[in-house]
Amino acid sequence: MPTATYWADNYVEKRHNGRDAIRMIRPGQRVFIGSSCGEPQHLVRILAEECSRFSDVEIVRLLAMEKTPLTLIANKDAKHSLNIRSFYLGSAKASGIERNKRFVTPINLSAIPRLFKTRKLPVHVALIQLSPPDDFGWMSLGVSVDITLAAALSADMVIAQVNSRMPRVLGRSFIHVNDVDIIVEYDEPLLTISDKPELETANMIGKQVARLVDDGSTIQISLGATHQATLLGLAEKNDLGVHTQYVTDDILHLVSMGVITNRKKGFNDGKLVASNAIGTENLYEFINDNPSIEFHPSDYVNDPAVIARHDKMVSMNVAMAMDLTGQVAADALPYNFFSGVTGMLDFVRGAAMAENGKSILMLTSTSRDGKKSRIVPMLGDTAIVVPRGDVHYVITEYGAVNLFGKNLQERALAMISIAHPNFRDELFNEAKKTGLLDKARKRTDLMLGIYPFKLEEIHTFNNQTVVIRPAKPVDARRIQEHFYTLEKNDVISRFFHEKSSFVHEEMEGIAQIDYIKDLTLLAVVGEFGFGKVVGIGEYLLDPAKNIAEVAFSVSKEFQGKGIGKIFILKLAEAARNNGISGFEAYTSPNNQGMIKLFKTLPYKTRTSYDGNALILTCRFDEPR
Repeated sequence: MPTATYWADNYVEKRHNGRDAIRMIRPGQRVFIGSSCGEPQHLVRILAEECSRFSDVEIVRLLAMEKTPLTLIANKDAKHSLNIRSFYLGSAKASGIERNKRFVTPINLSAIPRLFKTRKLPVHVALIQLSPPDDFGWMSLGVSVDITLAAALSADMVIAQVNSRMPRVLGRSFIHVNDVDIIVEYDEPLLTISDKPELETANMIGKQVARLVDDGSTIQISLGATHQATLLGLAEKNDLGVHTQYVTDDILHLVSMGVITNRKKGFNDGKLVASNAIGTENLYEFINDNPSIEFHPSDYVNDPAVIARHDKMVSMNVAMAMDLTGQVAADALPYNFFSGVTGMLDFVRGAAMAENGKSILMLTSTSRDGKKSRIVPMLGDTAIVVPRGDVHYVITEYGAVNLFGKNLQERALAMISIAHPNFRDELFNEAKKTGLLDKARKRTDLMLGIYPFKLEEIHTFNNQTVVIRPAKPVDARRIQEHFYTLEKNDVISRFFHEKSSFVHEEMEGIAQIDYIKDLTLLAVVGEFGFGKVVGIGEYLLDPAKNIAEVAFSVSKEFQGKGIGKIFILKLAEAARNNGISGFEAYTSPNNQGMIKLFKTLPYKTRTSYDGNALILTCRFDEPR
């Protein structure tokens, strides 16, 4: 009977030096290179040095920031000793990608392992990097499991660089010595990336993200988000979980702060799940043999059905550009080059499918020099990474909108409202030319107004959350619905006469404000982007007197709860800050609610009459 060979003996027999190992590659073979920071640098350097020996060898990899320029070699070699196939799902406009775009294979990351396993794209040789074997002969892929495990398990020959600096990461990250053909022992530092450059606009986006991420959410965050923006958005949260493509130093910081506990994920509870780590040596030390962390392949981590199993799943991804209909372009940049934004769509769809899930796209409104808008009329000359039908929440430094369920006109208005003010006129006019907006629609001052985030507040009435916030261009329909639900007496109190029709154009006028001369505050209940307006407070300036007229309406079920008082105090604070001298209100002498509301202001109130109308007046320079 044959005697089984002990794995340690196999290990010794399989050891070779790097050059001999690379010379085992045959002409015409397809060679996979381990991805991201798990790239076996020693083997790749030798491969580049030995390329003159090869003919028609195809290199397969994720788009990578090449420390060893294989693509450059492929471009220069007239004999085509190397061909490159890069998996990348983004546009080819970024420098370094445009000239090599013929090498790009667009595909979702979740689908690549199946491409290897089914041999639709056979891998003949896999160059990977592993940790040293444990007592049972298992070696870990460490920082890079993603598509590397599938490539290694389906390859005809596996050449592994065994590096003692590779962390041993738990989960489905292991390959046994018996499943490796050639072992090259070579220690060297793993690839690392430094922090992304901080941008004030990104930090403003981070503050808005905080409003959308609830305690107990499970998060995925892309490499494009800056460190400070991540902390601003998530540092005050509790019991977050992580199911993400890439673990970064930012996630490490949130774990150390106690923000991430993974206790309320609803799936894989207690485990931080990812398929890759990209960061610093501190991060790699943190994930080493850490029982709270599991790495799994991309066909699991990026599977939208798996993503959707998490409670309150929130995906947060950085877009490069968007158009007025919601189409999304994304590019690989120096700080996210290792990813090739290949997994964005998987998480966008998975989060949207999850119970109480949210898909958030973040983008700064302009290019870094401020000369180009990242929100454009139409994306027609670049690759679309996320189709318009998959887009939900969008955030810039000028606001947040929810495009889900919105028609093209509503989407255009929403996107214009969060674009940089310098480009809103142009976007508005282009939207009219292309039919996204009614040609009769006129631009109002709101198109140039900057949404005042500081006026937002959250209150709870009878265990129901009510958001007090300024009105937005997309609120016209909700304001219209609010007035139609008011009782007859409430309509008379608000408009000072009977009224049964609230036409759309009139409601647009209430929503189309500039936040300075005229300001409308809403009380909204329900999901962001789909909330019901239950109260409206507004002021409109009379420039001749520098006095603003105020008016209020509150739905019956929320009357008597103090919403009107919140409105008038916030409106008075905003009006004073905007240089307005005081308030006045026209009402019925029997409207005790308005009279009492005025008396809550810390200013002297005067009364007078204009026919049957009672006029209430106060000046901000006359305190009570």
